[in-house]
Amino acid sequence: MAERRGTMTIAKGPVTQICWVTEDVAATEEYLSAHFEVGPWTRLPDIHFDPENCLLREQPADFVVHVSLAYAGDLQLEIIQPVSGDSIYADFLKTNQPGLHHLCFEVDDMDVALATAAADGVEVAQRGSMMGGEMRFAYLDGAHVGVPYIELAWLGDGMKAFYESLPR
Repeated sequence: MAERRGTMTIAKGPVTQICWVTEDVAATEEYLSAHFEVGPWTRLPDIHFDPENCLLREQPADFVVHVSLAYAGDLQLEIIQPVSGDSIYADFLKTNQPGLHHLCFEVDDMDVALATAAADGVEVAQRGSMMGGEMRFAYLDGAHVGVPYIELAWLGDGMKAFYESLPR
């Protein structure tokens, strides 16, 4: 049995999202739809994360990604294609083939979750917010447990409503 790295609970289940990072969002959508009947997809092109709202290894980050979302039952599937700039998504493709990038857990209080992660020595690779603060996210290093990252997400009412509006 592997030695447990930490002793505190940062987040608890269920896993709310699984994400792939790819070089071609359309091809990945097509594959998942054709072979696993996932869809319909909602594609969000050219999402810009700016230095005011995002940090990569605690330094201001400026990057653009394409995102596509669909559901398999209640589980949200996400596809991210880096377009420009430095991010954990672009870094992933520099050292890996396209593939599974992260699992996501929703948290009730991002500040508490991040403080718990810090106290437990869990590294935060990238963090930020979007939609005017309607979503806060943080990616924890998960390589030692077999997935590159574990995302923590806090969702405001507006982001929850957006997710609920997506076709299933």
